[in-house]
Parts: sequence; structure tokens; C-alpha cells
Amino acid sequence: MELFEDESTFFPTTIDEIYKRVSQIDPIKYASTRNYVNGAVTYLSPYISRGVISTKYIVDQVLARGYKPEAIEKFIQELAWRDYWQQVWINKGEEINSDLKHQQSPVSNKQMPKSIVDANTGISAIDTAIKKLEETGYMHNHLRMYVASVSCNIAKSHWLKPAQWMYYYLLDADWASNALSWQWVAGSNSNKKYYANQENINRYCFTTQSNTFLDVPYSAFESLEIPDVVKETKDVILITPLPSQAKINLEKGIPICIYNFYNLDPIWRKEEVVNRVLLLEPSHFAKYPVSKKSIDFMLKLAEDNISNVQVYIGEFSDLVSEYQLKKIYFKEHPTTTHYQGEQDARDWMFTVTGYYPSFFAFWKKCKKEFAF
Repeated sequence: MELFEDESTFFPTTIDEIYKRVSQIDPIKYASTRNYVNGAVTYLSPYISRGVISTKYIVDQVLARGYKPEAIEKFIQELAWRDYWQQVWINKGEEINSDLKHQQSPVSNKQMPKSIVDANTGISAIDTAIKKLEETGYMHNHLRMYVASVSCNIAKSHWLKPAQWMYYYLLDADWASNALSWQWVAGSNSNKKYYANQENINRYCFTTQSNTFLDVPYSAFESLEIPDVVKETKDVILITPLPSQAKINLEKGIPICIYNFYNLDPIWRKEEVVNRVLLLEPSHFAKYPVSKKSIDFMLKLAEDNISNVQVYIGEFSDLVSEYQLKKIYFKEHPTTTHYQGEQDARDWMFTVTGYYPSFFAFWKKCKKEFAF
């Protein structure tokens, strides 16, 4: 599949199309090619992040096709990273918004390299990826690491503002995965910084550049002075364009299922007679702003897959008081801790919970639940 041969339809929004994409996963090819820009990645991350499908659903579907867990361990492991980041967010809460394990050092600014924002670093693979991110809401995972490394470890910007900038544009915006991955690259959530030189970028992006500021041996990175092209910084203003509030009509005397940016599960309590409301809280999007493209994608997923869903723009407490809600259902997520009502568990891949300081400590426990 050629990425973005038709940018308007590359991320379809109907559940049948999403399930079809799950059925086409090649977990063996994925493991061997995922780091290349044309690799056999799944392009399912926007649906996982929006809670349309779960990591468990995906791995169950792949195993049902006859693959043995030991043969597709890398594929399962990469899905497990998503659950791991969520467990960190659940257990650490607001702490993931600051340096988690170590203070990022050195830091020269708390803004962003202007050349990153402008897609003008001179590294062609990176600049192209940034332009595509803004146009399409997608960036290959390896390119995300390259952008983070240049921003934090070459330009020495603190990770938070660049991480917010990337989250803003991503259709698969997941604050835990995004923030903690940026911290992993910057060394504040890992034991060493992540660097990629020009040779690495050329290999995985099929470019042939040389004589760039990244065209150095890895031994040179720790002492590298900030290149002129990434010295200038820019303070980006990120604002979520929420839709205008339309009147909603709730049937009295029946429960309500509350959906949100992280829960658009079309089969959640599907057979029950309930009011279904997609709650968009201005306070949430002020803290975690996203682009119009991201909002539109979320709204289309809800419209296409959740029958009779209505959109409410306001705070949870406002919705409850305005409509005198009594019986409320919502799904477990770190952003719903202020909700009140009956919380339904998420569909986790494993029963392993709690905070683990490293992914591989978490994974060691998880592996025991498969017949590896």
C-alpha cells in the first residue's frame, strides 16, 4: 500500500474498513520492515488511540489467523508498548508532563527550533515528514524519533513544547505514548539519549544526503555544538478549534454512555438502550490541544460508527447538572478520573498492571501470559 496515494481516504473512518485493515496485517513482514518508511506497518494507530479498536482486539485477530505467538513476538511487543505507556500514565498521572526519571540536560530553551516548525532543517527526510504531518496527520514512527532527537538532543530544546506540537497534528494523538516517547529520546525517561546520524536516516528513508549537520559519527554527538540552522527558536501557540455547541436531546429515565477523545468504541454497550454522548471538554483540549484535522477525524469516527451519538461541548459537571444525569457509564482512562458514575474497564492485552520503570520489566511479566 502506497502511503497517501489518496490522502483524503488513507485513514478510512467506517468500522468495516478498519476491520478490513486489521485482517490485512502481515506480522512477519512488519517485524522485518517496520523501521523503513515504506515498511509493512499497520496504519492502525489512529484507531487505537481514539479507542475505536483495542490492542487486544488486534492481537487476538492476528493469532486467530494461525500465527504462533513466538513467531510474531516483535509485532505483539510493539502493541504492548502502547499498553505500557498507558500504564505509566495511569500510575504516574501528571508526573508524565515533566521529566520523569532524569532531568533533561543540557537544555538551552523551552520553545521549539524554528526550522522544525517551518520544515526547513535541511534534512530532506525530516522536512518532508513534517510537511506530511501537517497535511495528513501522520508521521512514521522512525521519523518521529528523528524529529525528537534533532529538537531535544541537537537543538537542546526541552522536550515538552515540541512534544505538544507533534501531538497537536497527529491523528493518533496519544499523550502517554507521545510524551513518554519524547522523554525516552531526550534521556529524561531513559538511561541515554537517542541519536540518529545522516547515514541512519538515509538507510531507512532511502535518501542520499551528505554534508549535513547530522553527517557525523555517533561519537561526535555528545560534544556537538548547536548547529546554526536549529539555533533560532519559536514559541508555538496551539489552540483546539472545537465545534459550536448544538442542542442535544436526551431521553429521560435511561442511562447515558459518555464517549470522549480517547473512547469511540462502537461496540461498547451496543445492544443497550442508552443515551450516547460524545463529551468534548474545553478544559481537556486547553491542556492537550489538537488540530482541526484531528477534531474532524474524531467526529467522523463517531458519526460513522456510533448510532445516535450526540456531541456536547462543555465540562462533565456541566453536562451532569444541565441534564440531571443519574445513571452514567464511562470507560477507564487517565483523562476520565474526574468523571462520576460506573467505570467500565478497557480491553487490555494483558492482566499486568502497575508501574514498571522499564518496558522490558513490564514485557517480562506480559510474556508469561502467552505460550512463548
